[in-house]
Amino acid sequence: MLNSHEGCSGSFENGKQVVDKIRMMGYAVQNMPNSLQINCEECGNEFTMIKYEDSCPICGMVFGVTPCHAYDAQFVKAAGKNY
Repeated sequence: MLNSHEGCSGSFENGKQVVDKIRMMGYAVQNMPNSLQINCEECGNEFTMIKYEDSCPICGMVFGVTPCHAYDAQFVKAAGKNY
C-alpha cells in the first residue's frame, strides 16, 4: 500500500500505481500547469495530455503523472486501456 504522503519521493512499480495515487489525492481531473505531448504506447497516436490523468483518444490507453513530475513526458506512465 502506498503512503498517501510519499508524493514526489514515492516510487511506483507501474502506471496503475501512478494513476491510483493521483486519483486518491484528487489530482486526476485537474489540469496540469503545462500540457505534454505523449506518444501512446498502445497505438502510437500522438496526443496532448492536459490533465494529470488522461487517455489516448484513439485507443483509450490511460496515462498518469504525479504533479511533481508533470514537467516532463518521460515520467508519464501508462496504466492500461480504459483503466
